[in-house]
Amino acid sequence: MTKKERIQAAIRGEKPDKLPYSFWSHMPGTDLDPEAIAQKTYEFYKTYDFDFVKTMNNGMYAVEDFGCTIDYSEIAKGGVAKLVSSPVHCADDWKKLKVCSCDKGSNARELRHLKLVLDKLSGEEVPVIFTVFTPITIADKICGGELTEYLEGGYGEEVKSALEVITETTCQLAEAAISQGADGIFLASQMSSYDKCTVRQYAEFGKPYDLRVLEAAKKGWMNTLHCHGNDIMFELLKDYPVQIFNWHAWETLPDLEEAYMLTGKCLMGGLNRTDITKKNKGAIQNQIFQCFKELGGLHQILTPGCVIRYPLDDEMLAFIGKTRNEIELAFEK
Repeated sequence: MTKKERIQAAIRGEKPDKLPYSFWSHMPGTDLDPEAIAQKTYEFYKTYDFDFVKTMNNGMYAVEDFGCTIDYSEIAKGGVAKLVSSPVHCADDWKKLKVCSCDKGSNARELRHLKLVLDKLSGEEVPVIFTVFTPITIADKICGGELTEYLEGGYGEEVKSALEVITETTCQLAEAAISQGADGIFLASQMSSYDKCTVRQYAEFGKPYDLRVLEAAKKGWMNTLHCHGNDIMFELLKDYPVQIFNWHAWETLPDLEEAYMLTGKCLMGGLNRTDITKKNKGAIQNQIFQCFKELGGLHQILTPGCVIRYPLDDEMLAFIGKTRNEIELAFEK
């Protein structure tokens, strides 16, 4: 099977020739340069022979065009990007946001990044998915993680005004990515956790806008929902119209079998990213074993639940692919 055929078989619930796998990480020092990150992404893919490529966009690219300033200096040390300045200082500022063009700024930069990755992978029959953030996630990033304070303060209509603008921008970006050749979007939802907001808040300020982005990406055949964090709102997320469901498996519920039974979707996950960073080989081996035990090599793409933090360890990353192969052979005997 080609890599594309392998992923498509997993989505259809058919047995692929081997369990597809991949992983991703941020690329500090290169992720603001389309040429540099495209080359680094290609090298990363070739080193570990992934079955699909997820664009490795920096986690704050979606807020730059709205007027935010970001500090990326801590990423190389295993940290996260930090908001330095924001256009939102009070509730009325939400109504001042304007739809951003995909032809300039950070969105144009990331589409250029995608095009260069696709060009490098031309002829390799490997799927590529483009990272897009949910509108409510972008809104929370814009205001420095204080979105729920605005909602609880009675400024829901002001926030909705901004969400309309953010959603239109995101829909245009998702549609452009698919038109450019991406096989789907990786829709990252970082607010759909009970730790972040209430079910009522997400049902009103999250899900309707998420669904509009997915509608814009409907021509993609590998659209993936990434449910970030602990204690996810599985009740609201499990029926999203995507082909693939991704969450922090082994770090938070549901477990693999439960997630498949209740979504009926191909699952992306199975590796605890913290164990990868800490080089816990025994734990990673057991997680891969449990994946085969619970799902039998069906309905799954083996990945971490989220980005692997820096610093990366080449020997540990190579261990994942090697162990997958060994355990799969053991189950086939």
